[in-house]
Amino acid sequence: MTRRSQVWSLSALLFGACTGSGSDDSSGAPATDTEATTEPGTATDATTDPSTGVPTSGTTDDPTGATTSTTADPTGQTVTGTTDEPGTSTGPTSETTDGTTGAAQVELPPPDGEFDYQLGESYDPPMGVTIVSRDRNASPAPGLYNICYVNGFQVQPDEEDFWLDDHPDLVLRDGMGNPVIDQDWDEMLLDTSTPEKRAALAEIVGGWIAACGADGFDAIEIDNLDSYSRSKKLLTQDDAVAYMALLSAAAHAENLAIAQKNSTELLDRRDEMGTDFAVAEECNTYEECGDYIAAYGDAVLMIEYVEADFTTGCEQYPQMSIVLRDLDLVAPGSPGYVREAC
Repeated sequence: MTRRSQVWSLSALLFGACTGSGSDDSSGAPATDTEATTEPGTATDATTDPSTGVPTSGTTDDPTGATTSTTADPTGQTVTGTTDEPGTSTGPTSETTDGTTGAAQVELPPPDGEFDYQLGESYDPPMGVTIVSRDRNASPAPGLYNICYVNGFQVQPDEEDFWLDDHPDLVLRDGMGNPVIDQDWDEMLLDTSTPEKRAALAEIVGGWIAACGADGFDAIEIDNLDSYSRSKKLLTQDDAVAYMALLSAAAHAENLAIAQKNSTELLDRRDEMGTDFAVAEECNTYEECGDYIAAYGDAVLMIEYVEADFTTGCEQYPQMSIVLRDLDLVAPGSPGYVREAC
C-alpha cells in the first residue's frame, strides 16, 4: 500500500459480471475477508471495425452474456473490459464546468463535499457526509457519491493463491524467481513490465472495476500506483503510467470517474494516465496538497492521520474536502475510532 493506506478484503470477481456487494467487515481488523476468488472469464470471438480493421468487441465465457470491448494500451496492446457500448473507448479527459470530465462524461466528487474514508469497515456515514470511499466488496452508501477502492498494482494477502495458482506469470519476480514483496504491507507486486502483462492485468482488474459500476459506485480509487518504487528497479514510472491508462479506460467505459491515488511525482502525467481527480493521503503532513490542487483543482480528497496536520490543512485549504481518520479506519464504537471533517 501507499504510505499509510490500509489493505482490506478484496476477492477476484467474474470478469464483466456483477456478483452483488460483499459483506461489510465488522471485526475492525484489516484483510479479514475469506471469500473465494474466481478467475474472470476469457474473451473470445473478437470483431473488427470494417473501416479500420481494428478489433472492437467480442463475447465472453461469462454466463451472464456480458459483452466486452477492447481498449488500446498506449504501448499498442489491447485489453478487454465490460462496457454498455461495445467498441467504445475513452482517452484522457479534461475538466468541464458542470462537475463532469470531457470525453467520458463521468461525474466528479462534489467540490468541498464532506468526505468519509471507510476502507477498514463500512458503517452508516455521519450526518452531512456526501462522499464516501469503501472497499470494492462493500455496498455503496445510498444517496451519496461512492468511490470504490481497488488494489490494482499489488496483491491482497488473502488473494495470493488466486494469483500464484492461476496467474503466476503476472506476479513480479526477482532474479531468483521469487515474488517481489512490498515489505511494509506484505504484498506481492504485480508485473506491469510489458504491454502483454499490462493487458492481462487490466482484463482482471477491469472486471473488478466493472463490478464496482454494476454495484452502483460512482468512481474508482486505484491503490499502489507507486509500486514501481518498491520493485527493486524491475518496474518503471512508464510501466505504471501505461497500466493506469488502461484502468482509466476501463473505468470510463463504465461511466466511472477514476482517481490518482498519491504519487505526486506523476501529477504532470495525469493526461497520459487519464485520471479525473485525486485521493491524497497525508498531503498536509508532506506539504504536497498544493501540488494536487494545481493538477486537479478542487477535485482533490484529502485524508490525514495526524490531528495537527489535519488542523493545518483545514486552515490552509478551507475550500477542500479533508477528513481526519484513525490508521485502521475502524467503525464508530470500535477502540481507536477517529473521524473529523472540515
